[in-house]
Amino acid sequence: MAIQKVLVVDDSRTELMFLTDLLQKNAMSVRTAQNAEEAFKRLAEDIPDLILMDVVMPGQNGYQLTRSINRMPEYSGIPIIMCTSKSLETDRVWGMRQGARDYVTKPVDAGELLAKIKALG
Repeated sequence: MAIQKVLVVDDSRTELMFLTDLLQKNAMSVRTAQNAEEAFKRLAEDIPDLILMDVVMPGQNGYQLTRSINRMPEYSGIPIIMCTSKSLETDRVWGMRQGARDYVTKPVDAGELLAKIKALG
């Protein structure tokens, strides 16, 4: 099943705009959230096919939020790709252990991200 609806969770307006533009140009509909509270509101409104998750955010960080989403039966099937400036191998491993399906470092390479999204679809 192709990925059509994406929820982007990032506290940076610049990143939200970049990712939204990229995904919309590739025929995906995008909803955004800037923190964990907004992310859960968006999930309750409409379940996406994919979540792009930043790590460094105020309040609950992306690792914690990924773990929370994966522990909820109604959302546990949604693939999550971590999209973060945290580029150490230990960061990637920790993200995957929280339930992320993949990991992309910022600045995001559009081709790499789209290839990873396509691989999930």
